[in-house]
Amino acid sequence: MEDVVGRIREKFYDQIIKFEEKSARRIYLDFKPADIQAAVKFIFTDLGCRLATVTGTDMPQGIELLYHFSYDRSGQVISLRTLLANKKDPHIESITPLIVGAEWIEREIWELLGVEFDGHPNLKHLLLIDDWPEGKHPLRHDHD
Repeated sequence: MEDVVGRIREKFYDQIIKFEEKSARRIYLDFKPADIQAAVKFIFTDLGCRLATVTGTDMPQGIELLYHFSYDRSGQVISLRTLLANKKDPHIESITPLIVGAEWIEREIWELLGVEFDGHPNLKHLLLIDDWPEGKHPLRHDHD
């Protein structure tokens, strides 16, 4: 794992806001939203990690997104964390041009948390009914 983590830290030395090692098998790297796509590309394409999932949480300071990658050779998980501070209009670049399999999870986060994934090829309802009220996001704290 140290080789993989070392390569990430070396490549993105200036962009990593915070490095957190929860255990030998779990690390978190905080990035600005503008730097996520480059980090995803490097981890997926250059290091050969697999996207496990993306999670989103409505936090008091914004919408937090975590991009969880598995380094299958060692069973370790690398999570890229970012905060979208503008809760009224959260935007981030879609990673679907890099990882086609991210399309469904970005659609889910768009529906449930209201995050706009710029460049996503097909942002349409996945879980909610098609006539779900616009601007209502079930996983947001302000949702009735």
